[in-house]
Amino acid sequence: MVQLYNLHPFGSQQVVPCQREPEQFCGGGRDALFVAAGCRVEAFAVAGRQLCQPRGAFSTVGRVLRLAYSEAGDYLVAIEEKNKATFLRAYVNWRSKTTETSRVCIRMVGHNVEAPFNEIFRDQMSIIEMPLCEAPLCISCCPVKGDLLVGCTHELVLFSLKYQIVNDEFSVLDFERSLVIHIDNIIPVEISFCAGYVAVMSDLEVLILKLDSDLKNGGSVNHHPHEANNSVKQTREGTSHETSQIETDGFVICQKSTELLGEKSRQSGVSVTLESTGLTDENIKYFGFQHLLYRHFTPDISSYVFPDDIKLHSLQLLPIYQPGSLTSDGKSSSQKKELLSLFCFFSLPHVGYLYMVVKSVELMSVYQYPEKSQQAVLTPQFLHVITSNNLQCFTVRCSAAAAREEDPYVDTTLKACPPVSMDVCVLRIQLFIGLKAICHFKNHILLLTKADPESIPETRGSPKRLLSRKDTSVKLKTTVTEAGWSLYIVNTISPVQLYKEMIDYSNTYKTVKTQSCIHLLSEAHLLVRAALMDAHQLDPAEKAELLEAFKESCGHLGDCYSRLDTQYSHLALPYYKMSGLSMTEVLTRMDSAVEDGSQKYERGLIFYINHSLSENLDEELSEELAAKVIQMFHVADPKQLPHILCSPSMKNANPLTAMSYLRKLDTSGFSSILVTLTKAAMALKMGDLDLHRNEMKSHSEMKLACGFILEPRLLIRQRKGQVVPTELAVHLRETQPGLLVASVLGLQKNSKIGTEEADSFFKALCGKDEDTTPQLLVDFWEAQLVACLPDVVLQELFFKLTSQYIWRLSRRQPPDTTPLRTSEDLINACSHYGLIYPWVNVLISSDSLADKNYTEDLTKLQPFLGRYLK
Repeated sequence: MVQLYNLHPFGSQQVVPCQREPEQFCGGGRDALFVAAGCRVEAFAVAGRQLCQPRGAFSTVGRVLRLAYSEAGDYLVAIEEKNKATFLRAYVNWRSKTTETSRVCIRMVGHNVEAPFNEIFRDQMSIIEMPLCEAPLCISCCPVKGDLLVGCTHELVLFSLKYQIVNDEFSVLDFERSLVIHIDNIIPVEISFCAGYVAVMSDLEVLILKLDSDLKNGGSVNHHPHEANNSVKQTREGTSHETSQIETDGFVICQKSTELLGEKSRQSGVSVTLESTGLTDENIKYFGFQHLLYRHFTPDISSYVFPDDIKLHSLQLLPIYQPGSLTSDGKSSSQKKELLSLFCFFSLPHVGYLYMVVKSVELMSVYQYPEKSQQAVLTPQFLHVITSNNLQCFTVRCSAAAAREEDPYVDTTLKACPPVSMDVCVLRIQLFIGLKAICHFKNHILLLTKADPESIPETRGSPKRLLSRKDTSVKLKTTVTEAGWSLYIVNTISPVQLYKEMIDYSNTYKTVKTQSCIHLLSEAHLLVRAALMDAHQLDPAEKAELLEAFKESCGHLGDCYSRLDTQYSHLALPYYKMSGLSMTEVLTRMDSAVEDGSQKYERGLIFYINHSLSENLDEELSEELAAKVIQMFHVADPKQLPHILCSPSMKNANPLTAMSYLRKLDTSGFSSILVTLTKAAMALKMGDLDLHRNEMKSHSEMKLACGFILEPRLLIRQRKGQVVPTELAVHLRETQPGLLVASVLGLQKNSKIGTEEADSFFKALCGKDEDTTPQLLVDFWEAQLVACLPDVVLQELFFKLTSQYIWRLSRRQPPDTTPLRTSEDLINACSHYGLIYPWVNVLISSDSLADKNYTEDLTKLQPFLGRYLK
């Protein structure tokens, strides 16, 4: 399903002032545009929104059949034809060719440049001739390394980009014929090469390989078995012979459509072998290859079209680089770029296919065109397709797939991203007359139009033109020149500007609870995300604006998922987290729907607030917002109300309001230990000690301890990374210390609190510094020893207790509170204590040692110390 919006991704346009009708054209780099016509190439400078300015021109040996530019190395390569012979030439240092009379140096690939010629090569353009055994059919430059791949009838030839060092101050760009890929049974019409990935396309077949530079891995995937190749070849030859025989009888047999992924693509019948021809070790050597994809299409003979019209076109490998893998000055560098993800696009006349080919091969999107397409170009943000009279702009999912490759926390409670499987949409269908070819670089779209006066449609009655939603938008009108052709540069608007238009458009869906609002906001989010992945071309102000738009889009998506009752409502949480909005800001943005006089809160908002309140945030809600949260959970999820009230963020909640809702839980059948403890805490906060005692007496201490295990924040809270006892914990220290120790012990036994955290809690509770040990903490250590917790290190616990006993005995320091256990209790309850030696009884009976606290510590220490020393 393709959704259609009438947005405005296209802005102003320029006319390229070329003198002849373009036969080939391409763009790239910072501002380079090349137009080939006849035996001449014109170079133009395209900077910002200014007019396209001529930069220079140079002659070719013949008519240009193919043209490609490489940003890495800043060179232009062309396949040229003269007298039915084809030539492959690379134009280096072309920027110095300002006039056609400027000197040009022609040299053969691999030719060594001597030092005396350094000044000559520095100031003039060089043409590098590249001889081949077979005639070149197509070319492709690697956007990462700058290497050149050439497609011939039976082989692909790889020329590695390198630099000849002439002296310490000067080096000359050159190529090395490093690899030959022999391919049988498929004649390349188009090829694409990127970071070792090779895509080959014939009229109805696509093959994608990954060259392997690892000798160990490459050895296992280097070649097909010889026997298999022969059998496959014989099968294909037999099928071809049989088909041709049946065709003579008036029948046509077409090969079945096939899609083979991964290693299954070995079964395609296309034989591939590698031949290394490199002479130096400066470049990466490829020892083998991996099969990624083979796809064969069958013409639909049911439609009334000619077989020549059913052909693949627009093969393209699109890389997305790792953010931050660029030079410090913000400019891309072939040595610094790190590939994050790679995508492959190819198209039939009425449908296009987009695959992800890194790590796993997966069909991401299928594009159905309303009209027959002629050519298409893929960018990280959009897919631009031309028909005879329309320029169409589709959305793509490349940034969504790359985000999952980049960040392992996507699709968790921390971060989110719209799914790759989301329906694609058409942002714009713009009328142009006589479209013939398209090219793209940076934020520019190059369009070649050639109008046939007899086929120009009447604009008034054309049903294909979409009216603009905004009268102030830029209207792109083509003017047919006397020659009947024009070359346009259409500037796409900035991502932030298009993002703002999408947000404005999405407001029309706000009052209607449909998926259209989420879909459009997701498109806006992916647009900004894709721009951030390619932010090295932006200045700091533009990048900051994109980051602000990204956070804003996350907030809008969070609002959508919090308001709409869908199966993905939980996504409100990660989108709100990425937006940087505080809980107070989210609650302020909330507009609750009123239905039948009662407020309804969708589960997305409830999930976000519940999760946020359970996270020990340092943010404290105001009394008004806290009351709003209590009312929300009373309506939507009353069982969570006790947990909500225990959150540190609800510190300012009115206890009277909270108590009234808790009492309603009692009458609704939700009475429990947890509700009782929460009511006791609220009563204590209100200062009603009688109500507090009544609540605490309604259950036994064992059940109360179980209640604290259900909600530890009744006793312990975190604030700015520090353990803070609650008001209820402080009150229990004075009134029920045994319950407090038992409860904290239960928390530790159920992994709700760690050993160090428990020690810090008791020290903070008793107001002691780090060097002082309160008796309540000693009681907790003794309780740990009796309980024999499995995660407690006994030797460490022995040391803590013996050190404390000895310290108090040596200083005759009494405990600050009455111990909860006597030595007799410990001996009877704990197997770690041995019997008391007789000499201890003699010391205890002495009149000079009649202090009860002293005798208790000595009685605890003697059997314990004796066991510890063993």
